[in-house]
Amino acid sequence: MTGNGIPDEYLDGYARILAAVAPTGRRLTRDELLARREMGERAAEAGFGLRALVGAHLAAARAHWPVTATPGSGGGQGGGSTDSVLAAIEQAVDAFAEGYERAQRLAVRQEVAARREFIDDLLYGRSDLGRLAERAERFGLRLSYEHAVAVAEGSVPYDEEDAVPRSVEQALLGRFGDRSVLLTTKTGRLVCIAPGDQPEVLAYFAKQAFAATDGGRVAIGRPRPGVGGVVQSYEEALNVLDLAERLDLDDPVLHAADLLVYPVLTRDRQAMTELVLSALGPLEAARGGARPLIETLTVYFDAGCVAAEAARRLSLSVRALTYRLERIHKLTGADPADPVHRYTLQTAVIGARLMDWPAKSF
Repeated sequence: MTGNGIPDEYLDGYARILAAVAPTGRRLTRDELLARREMGERAAEAGFGLRALVGAHLAAARAHWPVTATPGSGGGQGGGSTDSVLAAIEQAVDAFAEGYERAQRLAVRQEVAARREFIDDLLYGRSDLGRLAERAERFGLRLSYEHAVAVAEGSVPYDEEDAVPRSVEQALLGRFGDRSVLLTTKTGRLVCIAPGDQPEVLAYFAKQAFAATDGGRVAIGRPRPGVGGVVQSYEEALNVLDLAERLDLDDPVLHAADLLVYPVLTRDRQAMTELVLSALGPLEAARGGARPLIETLTVYFDAGCVAAEAARRLSLSVRALTYRLERIHKLTGADPADPVHRYTLQTAVIGARLMDWPAKSF
């Protein structure tokens, strides 16, 4: 064992190489270089630091300096010199470091592959739950607790090595340090998994992701317990992003807990289809079809049924808006201004938007 804690096995043969080089000034042979590279790989796999290993080599060179290598003796094939021994040290350490770095690169690639496999298994729930929970601890997650998942999407897809995910991850680490948070990418989106009792983490992630993606959209699933809970929260967040796209929701950050009514409305697709066709089907008889009148109802309801505000949003006069509402009343028999009729029409409009009707026929 060397003075800095490096086992002697990683210096095996090093002193003999220096002693063999000193009398002749020769360079290291191919077998000697290969042996040093393999030793560097083993040292990396054992977890020793490169700085300590290089220090051990330099200390060993000083301790075993060949007596035949003296300043002033000729270099080259005819004799040894200090320069030739230093050149041999340089070759030996360089070969050792090359092997060390090669092992490190391989370890990084294996770690990245293992992390990606774990994330895929976790988000798709396709691995043994007990084994998955064990693997999760390696990546800082304790799946026996509640976790929530946030998903962010931008105008372009992202990969883990892109600048956007790395900047968001650095911001999270700078703010919260190691809080059992896992940040990754999936299908071009940013995914953040955090403990369910720390909503401030996902709130900060949403803020950073919104800024980094240049105004993207973030959806946050509800906290769920266990391994399967991560999958459920992730799927909730994805569904929220889909809802936001279909309903053209403007909010940059959406919480699944605030949108639970929409999955309820679409759970019975047949019943929703019947409602849409019954309440809004007659609008297809209007000049220009149903779409303009459905858009009018959408804006009218979003404006709190305030005609002046709805007209402003539609760039119409209040008179023109009133005419459209009267036309809807005449065609459907339901008055948008009547509270009872309004609920039916608004539910049908939501269903039509979720099912992309009338663009897609039932």
